[in-house]
Amino acid sequence: MTNEQRKSDLAEILDGFAEQMRTITRLQQERAALTASATVRGKRVTVTVNADGTVIETKFGSGIEDLDYPEIAKAVTEAAQQAAAEAARRSREIMAPVSQNRERLPKLADLIPGMPDLSKELTIPEPPVVSTAPPKSRERLGGYQATEPNSDAAQPRRSGATDSGW
Repeated sequence: MTNEQRKSDLAEILDGFAEQMRTITRLQQERAALTASATVRGKRVTVTVNADGTVIETKFGSGIEDLDYPEIAKAVTEAAQQAAAEAARRSREIMAPVSQNRERLPKLADLIPGMPDLSKELTIPEPPVVSTAPPKSRERLGGYQATEPNSDAAQPRRSGATDSGW
């Protein structure tokens, strides 16, 4: 193999890697915006979760007064679990191209004898922080901006029992 051929192969690998990183970033942002909902007990309880399966909204429909507290609790749990399972399934679907693309790329060690396998040494960038805002909130409708998990901006607004959103 000529030196020019090796340079060309290396450039191709690096281009593929750069494209893979752009794809990962795009898919992580798509996943961060993901929500899933489940409705149970004759449309009396609906729970919505974010991509991490965190409950971001719970709604009670008409007829909720027909259920006692243990039934409501069980319904909320059931709906949350169904919604979280759906969010997990859709997250896997969104991220599937990453592993498919990775498997197709040749390894540097295959092209350059003695070269370390960089795929084992490089890590996938951390995904953005997933919102816990309700589905139709200003945060979700206006575009989500990731913040550092420990910053004040990442902390959800705490509301009391008298908040009009209850």
